[in-house]
Amino acid sequence: MKPIMSDIDQLNQKIKILQGRIVQLNEIGVALSSEKNTDKLFEMILESGKTITNADGRTLYMKNSEGNLDFKILLNDTMETHMGGTSSVEISFYPVKLHLPDGSENHTNVSAHVALTGEIVHIEDAYTEEGFDFSGTKAFDEKSGYRSKSFLNVPLKNHENDIIGVMQLINARDSDGNIIPFSDEMQNQVESIASQGAVALTNKRLVEELKILFEAFIKLIAVAIDKKSPYTGGHCERVPVITMMLADAVQEKKTGKYKDFSMTDEERYELNIAAWLHDCGKVATPPHVVDKSTKLETIYDRIGLVNTRFEVLRRDAEISYLKERLAGKDASKAESEKIESTYKNQLKQLNEDQAFIERINIGGEFMEQGLQDRVVQISKYPYTEKGSKIPFLSEEEIENLNIKKGTLTEEERTIINDHIVITIDMLEKLPYPKQLKNVPEFAGGHHEKLDGTGYPKGLKDEDMSVQAKMMAIADIFEALTAEDRPYKDGKKLSQAMRIMGFMRNDSHIDPDLFEIFVTEGIYKKYAKQYVNESQIDTVNEIDLLPN
Repeated sequence: MKPIMSDIDQLNQKIKILQGRIVQLNEIGVALSSEKNTDKLFEMILESGKTITNADGRTLYMKNSEGNLDFKILLNDTMETHMGGTSSVEISFYPVKLHLPDGSENHTNVSAHVALTGEIVHIEDAYTEEGFDFSGTKAFDEKSGYRSKSFLNVPLKNHENDIIGVMQLINARDSDGNIIPFSDEMQNQVESIASQGAVALTNKRLVEELKILFEAFIKLIAVAIDKKSPYTGGHCERVPVITMMLADAVQEKKTGKYKDFSMTDEERYELNIAAWLHDCGKVATPPHVVDKSTKLETIYDRIGLVNTRFEVLRRDAEISYLKERLAGKDASKAESEKIESTYKNQLKQLNEDQAFIERINIGGEFMEQGLQDRVVQISKYPYTEKGSKIPFLSEEEIENLNIKKGTLTEEERTIINDHIVITIDMLEKLPYPKQLKNVPEFAGGHHEKLDGTGYPKGLKDEDMSVQAKMMAIADIFEALTAEDRPYKDGKKLSQAMRIMGFMRNDSHIDPDLFEIFVTEGIYKKYAKQYVNESQIDTVNEIDLLPN
């Protein structure tokens, strides 16, 4: 005979079971709140239900945008079924409609009823149940040989008490595997788990929605910057592409300086966000500086004014010539030829000087001192405007035309360079979560150089993060190959890579990262998608790699 337990023993056993259930519920709650993968979270909710009830079948429905119930996960131990969730098996069942074709509420389906009312429904035997239509379940059982008996349907309610889904458990089992009804105790515990699971799902959805909003806002800023200038369109979008391509290649590298470098998904996200924001300070940069395509350009290109002045000089020369001819109508042939020759030489010189000014106005790689001296000489042409003598070229026009390289004066270059200072200042003001705290450093370091000659902080190799060094390479390569800059044409791949090779030799960019950029073919992969076909040529990689 089995020994009869005393009342105290029975009470102690119940207390022990209750304590175990409390611990179990706490563990489940912690797991639900910490899980970040939605599909895993879905499955954890169902498996928590199984832990409490030993249910053979588990189904999770979630409300879709149309207000109906989508099948998210189907699990059944006896039938060895795992559909949806983390499985690769797609659920092909149609959503459960909460309303009938005539618009009335669908209370014949048990899950729809629970979603509509928020009531918990447990059924001892679906085959004898008269309150709901289980014809579909019975038809499934007939085909599969399964026997659906006890049901427990629990609504998933978020923190605002809105129903976001339904958990359905089928066939609770005792320790011997026999199907039993779901008890009130099971119902209470499953209800608690469903509540925790729903809140966890809602919190995750809120985080995801905020993340989507954050990303959209960042990309909106980037697009606005690109749209601000027709010459930099796409730069803010393309730099993240190159950056992440290089980051992926570095992470895969198993040899060399960066063989141990790796990033988590959160760190990859942080780098991508920083890449999108790397030029956000350009929102404060004057468009006429960003778009300055010629040396004399401000809001418009003042070369037109200078050409008008040359026309005035030619007109004055012609008037002077005609006056001399008129005054010397009785002059000898030699004197007449001299007047003619002087006039033609004047016109020739003016034409040559005008062509010279037009040419140097475009800007270039370097302007020699002799060319700068010629600009000063041209500025001394006698010129009268509205009856007053004024310089043919103003001091400001001389300064612009004598820019040694490119189209920007030192003052304008400082304004352009200040965009990174503004970028850092803007980014450091944002209240980042801990997983994005490095965004200002990553984004703000893409103009620094390993030898300390970069800006704005003059950082050296050891002061820079790997991510900032990656972004520096991405920014330079995009700028060299972009075909929409106001001051230059997009360079061919061989030219761009050769220039970057010089920058590597001068300790401007990281040599090990540049080697990966070359050997892993990042430049070719990017060029295939984003660089004009006419710019793509053969690159001699051997010359770019260390001996």
